[in-house]
Amino acid sequence: MRDAPTRALLLAAAALVASPADADALGDALTAADPAAVKAALDGGADVNAPLAYRESPLARAVETQDAALVNLLLDHAANPNFVDAEGLTPLSLACERGSPAIVGLLLDARADVNKTAPDGTTPLAVCARFSTGGTVVRMIDKGARVDAPDARGQTPLMWAASSGNVEGISALLKSGAKPNRETKEGFTPLFFAIASGSGEATRLLLDAGAKAGHRGPENTSALQLALYQKNWRAAEMLIGRADLAERDRNGEQPLHVAVAGGDEALITLLLDKGADVNGLTGPSRIKWVTEANFGMPPPPVPPTPPLLIAAQAGQVAAMKRLIAAGANPGFAAENGVNVVLAAASGHSAAALEEALTLAPDANVRDAKGTTPLHIVLGAGIHDQLAPMLRVLAAHGAKPDLANAKGTTPAQMAEGGLATVKAVYDQVFGQKAAPVLANNRP
Repeated sequence: MRDAPTRALLLAAAALVASPADADALGDALTAADPAAVKAALDGGADVNAPLAYRESPLARAVETQDAALVNLLLDHAANPNFVDAEGLTPLSLACERGSPAIVGLLLDARADVNKTAPDGTTPLAVCARFSTGGTVVRMIDKGARVDAPDARGQTPLMWAASSGNVEGISALLKSGAKPNRETKEGFTPLFFAIASGSGEATRLLLDAGAKAGHRGPENTSALQLALYQKNWRAAEMLIGRADLAERDRNGEQPLHVAVAGGDEALITLLLDKGADVNGLTGPSRIKWVTEANFGMPPPPVPPTPPLLIAAQAGQVAAMKRLIAAGANPGFAAENGVNVVLAAASGHSAAALEEALTLAPDANVRDAKGTTPLHIVLGAGIHDQLAPMLRVLAAHGAKPDLANAKGTTPAQMAEGGLATVKAVYDQVFGQKAAPVLANNRP
């Protein structure tokens, strides 16, 4: 490694003799990841710090190759480790994004600035905390990286590590004093980032470090609700004992409703063991709905619904059986007349429909609009469970000539609908559409 005065003299000399052709040769050699060509270009007078296209430095292009030997070669020829490209990024930030501990280490040895921020305030430590190893994070902290430096959004390196579930990075930052309850401008904490990452272990690390499970995030959402939204079942298990199991989320659902729709039996069992109401109903929520979906408008209200009907609609047969064993009411019907059979008919599971008919054995049950399970199944169009569901209904005596409130029978729906649906219907029921009789009307 040359000393600083020698490097300065080399840079000055190169500035006098380097040409655009030299720069092109160096850039092409780096793009090809050809060490011999890179060395030849440098020996031929190419300026190791002359910007390439888009003000990219040769060192940054070497970082992109993820070839530590190339990076080392440029550093040995006095490449500037703190060169800022057109996007305001340094080679160290780029190296952290690619995650290679070896390349990050070379740049740190060359005195790359560990606290040089990107235009949005993001530090190299934050990027490495998300994409690189715990050892790299420790080394950057040892070089003076600020552990809790926030970016323009208020996100700290710990949040960056949590967002990718980087357990090693989280552990290293916590041991170095990172605060587990810092908040972004929107109200997210490291715990919320960990939950959203899908990592149960990252969630556990933060809870063990004192992260507040009772913190409310955007939309007044709780940590448990976020875990359920994200289907992070293991994180949800850790939070069950720290949350109100009767609270409804922005969809009006209690935790048990969400769990049965997801079908995670361990979570369902834990919720029931902790006192979740097996017949609890959906309803109004105190969560403020603020989202880009539906232009910020909440979904239309649904009648109060128990977990059993949600499990039936989601096709979660094991969850249905677990709920019944825990005391779920199989005879419940919502305000709109929907019972467990009609709920199962609106899903795409023949097994769930069969299970529902064992709980409420009426294949011709009607909702408030006279709709039968056969109407619902045919109205869902073609899918791989259509034939099995029709066979279940036929075996339980479903009648194709029962008209709904509009006067339409299932047979007429099949006759006037998609040819593919009609073909499946005809195979199962073996008949043409029957005329609507007055006494068939509800």
